[in-house]
Amino acid sequence: MRSVVVDKIASVAQHSDIAGEVRLSPDIPCEEGVLIAVRVKNNKSRYNQLELTSGRMATVTAGDVIVGALGHRNALRGYSGHLPTELAVGDTVELLNIGGVLGICDSANPDVGPPFSCEVLGTVLSFPYLGERIGVPARVGNRKLQADPGLDTRGVPVVALAGTCMDSGKTAAACAIVGRLRHHGKDTAACKATGVSLRRDILAMQDAGAGEAMIFSDLGIVTTTADNGPALTRSLLSALAETAPDVIVLELGDGLLGSYGVQAILSDAAIQKALTAVILCANDPVAAWGGARILREEYDIEPAVVTGPATDNAVGVEQIEKELGLPAINALANAVALGDHVAAHVWSETP
Repeated sequence: MRSVVVDKIASVAQHSDIAGEVRLSPDIPCEEGVLIAVRVKNNKSRYNQLELTSGRMATVTAGDVIVGALGHRNALRGYSGHLPTELAVGDTVELLNIGGVLGICDSANPDVGPPFSCEVLGTVLSFPYLGERIGVPARVGNRKLQADPGLDTRGVPVVALAGTCMDSGKTAAACAIVGRLRHHGKDTAACKATGVSLRRDILAMQDAGAGEAMIFSDLGIVTTTADNGPALTRSLLSALAETAPDVIVLELGDGLLGSYGVQAILSDAAIQKALTAVILCANDPVAAWGGARILREEYDIEPAVVTGPATDNAVGVEQIEKELGLPAINALANAVALGDHVAAHVWSETP
């Protein structure tokens, strides 16, 4: 066991109460969510920031000692990488996302360049036993995900946002809806149920006016999958419903055909029954057509409205409304209209 001064603590370690100096163990369990310390070996001019536990973004440079969590990622527009099967001090891992996920990079999108390469320093230890110097591996989250939790929304309506791909405008639409419902006097809770650990989206929803907000990493999950997605979603919705909000806004990260568990979530009967409205976010009219078809044919879900880059101008709006028979409202240019439309859908009339 040795002590190391840390320069940056990634947001994935939000609930671990880590100070600027940590104790490290050379024994490294290669398990998702285990926190490790690494030293950055290279500089980057693109995709070169880390989200800190404060929510601020910090530029990463060679020599920085950072704390992140072991995990995997399967991103279309970023890095894809896997959880290593074994690690020793001095080995190399890569920084797979700006939330602090560390693993072995398998593929990189040209837009973000090669990832940060990092030297493994050891496992971060926590000391849960009062008065004893017995350290255990620190892990992600402030509570443990149950294997098969029930779902009780306590009658609280749930507005879900599903996208055709990452970067399809889901968070922008969620913020527009949260902000408008706040002006209608509605207490809104928010959560993100799928994706890779990064708190930026729920922080944005809180900035827009959401009260309670949660993300899957609060439950110890670094990257969501089809196996844990439904349990995560049921747990998040039930926990937020306990705070008695007027409505819950649920963002499903990634896309309808991604590997982060959206399909499994929408296939879950209890979750599907709890969804009051599903907002489809699409990058272009063809994506909107495909997304609407998937929702309608695979899950028997009729989208309440289409938004996202596909609605950036009148051409896309007209094509969607004509071809799909669905309302199309842009979240950036017409945030008030989008929020009012969702309110009318949820409460039958604008509250």
